[in-house]
Amino acid sequence: MSASIAPSRATRAVIGVTVGLVFAVPMVSTFLYTLRDGTGYSLVNWARVFDPANSRVLAPIWTGLTNSLVLAVVTVGLVLVLLAPTMILVNLRFPGLRRLFEFLVLLPISIPAIVLVVGLAPIYLVIGRSVGTGAWTLAFAYGITVLPFAFRSIQASIDAIDLLTLTEAARSLGASWPSVIGLVLVPNLRTGLLAASLISTAVVLGEFTIASLLNRAVLQTSLLVVSKIDTYASAIFTLLSLAFAFGLLIVIGRAGRFNTGTDRP
Repeated sequence: MSASIAPSRATRAVIGVTVGLVFAVPMVSTFLYTLRDGTGYSLVNWARVFDPANSRVLAPIWTGLTNSLVLAVVTVGLVLVLLAPTMILVNLRFPGLRRLFEFLVLLPISIPAIVLVVGLAPIYLVIGRSVGTGAWTLAFAYGITVLPFAFRSIQASIDAIDLLTLTEAARSLGASWPSVIGLVLVPNLRTGLLAASLISTAVVLGEFTIASLLNRAVLQTSLLVVSKIDTYASAIFTLLSLAFAFGLLIVIGRAGRFNTGTDRP
């Protein structure tokens, strides 16, 4: 009789509680900090953040948040339009190149952000002359940064299905390649694509080094600017951005379970 290698229920509970505390302690501490009003705890700081009279002080945050959301959309678009089809092509047509492709895609995770900026700075000089210096241009750098994380998410879904059989069956029925990808493969890769989108969004919302060194206004650089004026506002928007990321995680988890349920006969 072979022994099961799955952790016991007690072990899973210990791991879950430990991981939960790692995330919960700093978040709860930050939340309690935002409630301080000098004499006790209240919602004064939260009310001041959303007070229209305080809009001038918080203007950099709204600008940075808008830029970060635009960057997240563009970066996710790059992942879904460029990376995912390339991975499908490599797995179907060039399996011998899979190891090399994986090495190249995972390489950015081993390169510090500041080193990436040194290499990207001359490129961004050309980009600035060609298409301007808008914050959205950071999507090219962020697209490189998120490659390792998005690749792992999508590859896990590719490995979980019989990609070749699904493709050959669809092609034998007369489906074109766009139809094969859009109507056959994408629904089966939905969980991985959603996870890649979430991770890409989280990386974009939390990235500071590249934006700071390339002098672009994004959420994290704006939080630093506002923290020198109102530390409570900076902490509040940090909590809100984390809540947004966790909300996306829950949505993607439910979407993955819904997809699994609908695929059953």
